[in-house]
Amino acid sequence: MTELVIADLHVSVDTEEGPKEILRGVDLIVRSGETHAIMGPNGSGKSTLAYSVAGHPKYHVTQGSVTLDGADVLAMSVDERARAGLFLAMQYPTEIPGVTVSNFLRTAKSAIDGQAPKLRTWVKDVKGAMDALKMDPAFAERNVNEGFSGGEKKRHEVLQLELLRPRIALLDETDSGLDVDALRVVSEGVNRAREATDLGILLITHYTRILRYIRPDHVHVFVDGRIVEQGGPELADRLEAEGYDRFLTSA
Repeated sequence: MTELVIADLHVSVDTEEGPKEILRGVDLIVRSGETHAIMGPNGSGKSTLAYSVAGHPKYHVTQGSVTLDGADVLAMSVDERARAGLFLAMQYPTEIPGVTVSNFLRTAKSAIDGQAPKLRTWVKDVKGAMDALKMDPAFAERNVNEGFSGGEKKRHEVLQLELLRPRIALLDETDSGLDVDALRVVSEGVNRAREATDLGILLITHYTRILRYIRPDHVHVFVDGRIVEQGGPELADRLEAEGYDRFLTSA
């Protein structure tokens, strides 16, 4: 049983006017096999939470703690967090010119496992995962995210998720920019990863459409850098019907 524990997390960013606090005391626990949906209006701090846990240098933790099975995540470098089992699927994945998808995936897998995967098995695993995500085999020889459409970038993120087999996945608006067919394919990939490894998922989204495919166990409403309400899948349905006005008024 893996457990990511976020306790009283405060995070700020540097601005021209000085430090600006974005997260104002976040408490959250994500365990193996659980799917947590983080929902909230633009600018509420949802993505900041994911990037802070993953170790983005732009975000400064000023108070609180993050632990993974008791280990201090905040004391780890970004690559140490990845090797420990944390995975971040970015809303806007970075292009890496000159590095092919196949080389990128095998290098990442080798770094996480401490040894290179056996080539014959690895090629079979990559092909199977790409087939399931309806990706052209030629995709493997393209440079990482270079010239990719929005849907291709998101499929590539989920391809990494399936092959690298992390323990906790932070998915930042994985549904952003996807058409109906791509949303279904990407969601099915996330579900496969969860079923294969008992993956814990923190899914950040504005909309309930992805939650029709990736059913959350817990829904958390994020407003002004805090979790202001929590519930089950029914809370997402209420948000779809009512929006965030009642939370914004109280905030």
